[in-house]
Amino acid sequence: MATNPKIVLPDIPNLRKLEVYKSHGGYEQFKKILSWTQDEVINEVKKSNLRGRGGACFPTGLKWSFMPKGNDIVKYLAVNGDESEPGSFKDRQIFEYNPHQLIEGILIANYAMGNKAGYIYIRGEYHKWVDMMQEAVDEAYAAGLVGPKMKDTWGSDFITDIYVHKGAGAYICGEETSLMNSIEGDRAYPRYKPPFPAVRGLWGQPTTINNVETIATVPAILKMGAENFAKLGAPGHPGTLLYGVSGHVNKPGVYELETGITLRSLIYDVCGGVPGNKKIKAVIPGGSSMPALNGDELDVCMDEDSLKVLGTHIGTAGVMVMDEDTDLVQVTLRIARFYHHESCGQCTPCREGNGWLEKVLRRMLKNEATSKDLDLLISVCNNIEGNTICALGDAAAWAVRGFVAKFRHEFEQRVNDSVSYQALNVVHGKKATANNLIWTN
Repeated sequence: MATNPKIVLPDIPNLRKLEVYKSHGGYEQFKKILSWTQDEVINEVKKSNLRGRGGACFPTGLKWSFMPKGNDIVKYLAVNGDESEPGSFKDRQIFEYNPHQLIEGILIANYAMGNKAGYIYIRGEYHKWVDMMQEAVDEAYAAGLVGPKMKDTWGSDFITDIYVHKGAGAYICGEETSLMNSIEGDRAYPRYKPPFPAVRGLWGQPTTINNVETIATVPAILKMGAENFAKLGAPGHPGTLLYGVSGHVNKPGVYELETGITLRSLIYDVCGGVPGNKKIKAVIPGGSSMPALNGDELDVCMDEDSLKVLGTHIGTAGVMVMDEDTDLVQVTLRIARFYHHESCGQCTPCREGNGWLEKVLRRMLKNEATSKDLDLLISVCNNIEGNTICALGDAAAWAVRGFVAKFRHEFEQRVNDSVSYQALNVVHGKKATANNLIWTN
């Protein structure tokens, strides 16, 4: 299933350089909104109906409006670039190819909410992209676009800082409250909510957390106008998305396309279909935690509302394609093992439940399962979901339960094979080899 995604390069060479970005209209949108009120900026983002690109799809303008008013309050923005969801690899393309659009988006967001600073939180394993993003931030500071020299450059009293913060190298750091603990230098444990970050966030101050792609989209919205942006793609989930397609496709990569494209068109028209013209067995539409679709559901539109009808979500738009030869029990085990490993251990249902999911799935693959194990899987999932501080436990439960629901026959076959294997072992009284029904003296 693992493939090396090919990156669709931007049309403008060296766009990551400040002078190139500015020559193509960069930072003009921030300059424009300096004559607007903060509420005018927030309302423009609201009118665009921009929904978060980090997985939750929450309306961005509405989230910004939750921040308390007044520039005398210390407030922060945290830009979530942890990107630890398996199957997701879109944010790093912004760090590499268009970092100044992200910086401009941060400036606009900080102005709209009156934030003192913005923190770009990048996952710990992204060493290359941390350096690239820091280089762009340094360019912006040197040019007086960010920081204490802003007043001289922009002729405005608004001043804000931007910091690049390297993450702690764990999946849980992508959860917004864990991310804040990590920035503060503490262990990345999720916090109880309420209070929500807009009330008590970084260092006890009001904080908004947005995904990298969400913030990088804001300058484009202001340039084309909120009403025009809202007309792109699916009406309830407008705009473009960075689809990260991997797995069994001929042209894996990151593609910017409008929302609402069908999954079939994305796989066959954009990504060139499946190697060897094999049939598609399963597709994960939005990163490993999103319940999978089967090969008969490819005509669904890739937007949150359409996918929700089929019991799944757009998530991070990390699309993983699996052909007819894929062992879905093995895939499910791999995902369960990941979440078990990445659980912070703070909540018992997640810490212990994810361990049981992995154990039961391993039993199936080792022909040690019992007839009760399939029901046990579902029971464990149900006991995890909704009983933890953060959504990591939910993510594991959704993934496992989703595969069992869509492909129950494959799991039942594993259980039946295990039961038959064990029965033969008892009858023959001999030790089995690796092949289920081949016996040696």
